[in-house]
Amino acid sequence: MQINVNTNSSISGSQGLEEHVETVLRSSIERFEEHITRVEVHLSNENKEKHADGGNSCTIEVRVRGHQPIVVHEHSDDLRQSIKNAGSKMARALDSMFGRLQDKGRHGIAAPAVDALADKHLTDS
Repeated sequence: MQINVNTNSSISGSQGLEEHVETVLRSSIERFEEHITRVEVHLSNENKEKHADGGNSCTIEVRVRGHQPIVVHEHSDDLRQSIKNAGSKMARALDSMFGRLQDKGRHGIAAPAVDALADKHLTDS
């Protein structure tokens, strides 16, 4: 899983910040790693002069093999909290997407089985 961290000019990108992002994301979405091709993280402080307004934001875009990208966005007073919250949102979004796909697969498999049972019942009658 490739993780790219991008910051705007209001955030000083550092090795420690990138490591924090990677640690949070790996713990949040690692179980989906075999399906993910790339993760783009965008960090910014939209109002760097105002420190207590929740202007720190984290946007995470996950590219899932064979599907449209999934994007989540989170604002917080603290940049690290914003990253953690966005990682949690992404885990829930991926859980939801893969759950829906699994349900579709079950319904797609179950429908022919139900049809076969109905056909058998009609021929036995």
